[in-house]
Amino acid sequence: MNEKIISKAGEIVEQNTGEMTCCELALIDLEGYPTVSTITASKADGINWLTFCTGLGSDKANRIKRCNRASVCFNSDEYNITLVGTMDIITDPDVKNEMWYGGLSNHFSGPQAPNYCVLRFKTERYNLLVDWKEAKGRL
Repeated sequence: MNEKIISKAGEIVEQNTGEMTCCELALIDLEGYPTVSTITASKADGINWLTFCTGLGSDKANRIKRCNRASVCFNSDEYNITLVGTMDIITDPDVKNEMWYGGLSNHFSGPQAPNYCVLRFKTERYNLLVDWKEAKGRL
């Protein structure tokens, strides 16, 4: 049964990536407290990994440099998908180009902008409530 819930959760996550979508990202701030931000996920592979885009000097990037533990939550009246894992900062030009979407042009000159980076979240454990069925576990 967990496989069905995980599969459905993965579909929901993938449908909630790209422009005009958002999720919640929790990181530990520079004083050691958890903080939550609303952010757009650019791409996902089910619940396995997600990417986000930001600036190298941003609060998010600075927090990740200090502590790369993170949590991501997608929720609505119909589901709550909470993922816990780690985050990496990626500056590889090919990855930056692949993760680029139009809304980023409001913040960066293009996918090769030196301050633009990709945050890659890798899920280690999950707590899913989908179709009123719950699944908890580790990947």
